[in-house]
Amino acid sequence: MRLRKRFAAAITSAILATAALAACGDGSTSTAATSVAQTSVAATSALSAAAVLAANTDVHATADSATVTESEVVDIKLTGTSATVDGDGAKVDGGTVTITAAGTYRLSGTLSAGQIVVTAPDATVRLILNGVTITSTSSAAIAATEIGELAVILADGTTNTLTDTTTYAEDADVNAALFSAGDLTITGAGALTVHGKGNDGIASKDGLVVASGTITVDAVDDGVRGKDYVVVNDGKLTVTSGGDGVKADNDTDADAGFISIAGGTVSVTSAGDGLDAYTDLVMTGGTMTVASGGGHTTKPGDTVSTKGLKSGITTVLEGGTANVDSSDDAVHSDGTVHLVSTALTAASGDDAVHAEQTLQVDGGTVDVTASVEGLEAKDIVINAGSVQVVSSDDGVNASAADTADTDSAATDADGGGGPGGGPGGGESVADVSVTVTGGTLVINSGGDGLDSNGNASITGGTVVVNGPEQNGNGALDVNGTFEISGGVLLAAGSSGMVVAPATDSKQGWLSATLDSALPAGTTVQIVDADGKVVASFVTSKQAQNIVYSSSAITTGAEYQIYTGGTASGDSVGGLAASGSLGSAAAVATATAGEAPAGGGFGGRGGR
Repeated sequence: MRLRKRFAAAITSAILATAALAACGDGSTSTAATSVAQTSVAATSALSAAAVLAANTDVHATADSATVTESEVVDIKLTGTSATVDGDGAKVDGGTVTITAAGTYRLSGTLSAGQIVVTAPDATVRLILNGVTITSTSSAAIAATEIGELAVILADGTTNTLTDTTTYAEDADVNAALFSAGDLTITGAGALTVHGKGNDGIASKDGLVVASGTITVDAVDDGVRGKDYVVVNDGKLTVTSGGDGVKADNDTDADAGFISIAGGTVSVTSAGDGLDAYTDLVMTGGTMTVASGGGHTTKPGDTVSTKGLKSGITTVLEGGTANVDSSDDAVHSDGTVHLVSTALTAASGDDAVHAEQTLQVDGGTVDVTASVEGLEAKDIVINAGSVQVVSSDDGVNASAADTADTDSAATDADGGGGPGGGPGGGESVADVSVTVTGGTLVINSGGDGLDSNGNASITGGTVVVNGPEQNGNGALDVNGTFEISGGVLLAAGSSGMVVAPATDSKQGWLSATLDSALPAGTTVQIVDADGKVVASFVTSKQAQNIVYSSSAITTGAEYQIYTGGTASGDSVGGLAASGSLGSAAAVATATAGEAPAGGGFGGRGGR
């Protein structure tokens, strides 16, 4: 079932990427822009949070605390080692309270060595926790072993604590401090602390919804687990786990196994994955903070997955705020990742955002503060939003899973685009792509800046690459066609592996390799034949090659490169709104559309 859904996701990704590339290859800039806009709208619709959730199983209708009728409430008073029941539907045997009928039951007091058991097949049972402390020495604190839906209502102003046994049998069906064999809802305005000392903290074998409340979970294994889904609509959920933090693990039903964060506050500190959805992970609101595997300063291990946000099919971040610090990938999908309007901050010990198929940005902010590779996917599409990437290796890397890491000094007189926009450097061209149609993309990379093992195109937006200082990598690295027909590109980096757009690109570009590297903090002015400053840039690190393209550059025209003067106005990655020469000195001349003298040219593959 999952394979079928994965195949559908892969086909969808391929169609979106192909459509975007086809739009970028249109006969004129204006037509291309129209086509890209249409592609972007279609892609957003196809990968929207609403569309993803609609394809999944319906979330159960939750039993709200507002529906409780006081006259129908059965009171259960916990008295240490036993309990008393005022009403029908429950019985007491020593320290075990067993509920056998649908209804609303209010629990108060302390149970020091017992548990609450619910055996009401297909029924809806509401448990109002009205200041309880329940500790089990043999199993779960609350175990709904036969149930349609269990609703746990946290009474306003109360504090409640559940603690389970320290040991479960390996094949135990009930293996969490709060366990439900059916749907589970947690709601109310009170507080609940769950200690999962033997295995998981909270678990449902169907769906799990957090509607409200202040919930704190610590568990030796998974913190919160819903087999079919975990949905957080509101409230405050804090999880500390020795395994995964929040998990949906249905591996048999194609429309289940998903996580949805729609509101509230979710904080996860996990030894394993932060959020792990077997199929889809969707965020449309709220605030999420995840620290997994010890954070980005901890090297990922080989046996335990330590990703921040992980999905098997699709990850969609379409609202709210997410802050992820992970040992492995911060955001990962075996299928597609769609970033729309979430404010995402990510630090990773590996990839910040990784998709096996398409990674598409249609808005919001993406701030990668630390990573080995920033954005990595088969196809990377940036249509809108603000993306900033800091990486020790490649900043943006389009690569297939089986693409080899090929570092080559092969040269091509026409740069990455090659003659007529063909492959550069003699490298193999993979079926992968980077496409930028809008928004801003700022890269600060230790390895290649913008890297595609296949093709790349820029039709709009602003791309600034503060690339590597070492000659074994380049600010730009494209194995196949690299075409620019709109937008603004400024790439500064080393001179050993220089790549520039194709000579037949619809928008003019220039590439200048200097006699010596410029130190960090140098103001660079690009000046046309009339003495007008067309671009002003301040280097953030050492740079010896500058590639620049905008509508102000005319193919075949000659431009002077100056250092000094003043950069003023708003800055995007060092690219200023305006500049003036002052006492600046000319250091190089570049003819737009021609490779500069010196420096090695050619595409080279990323990993």
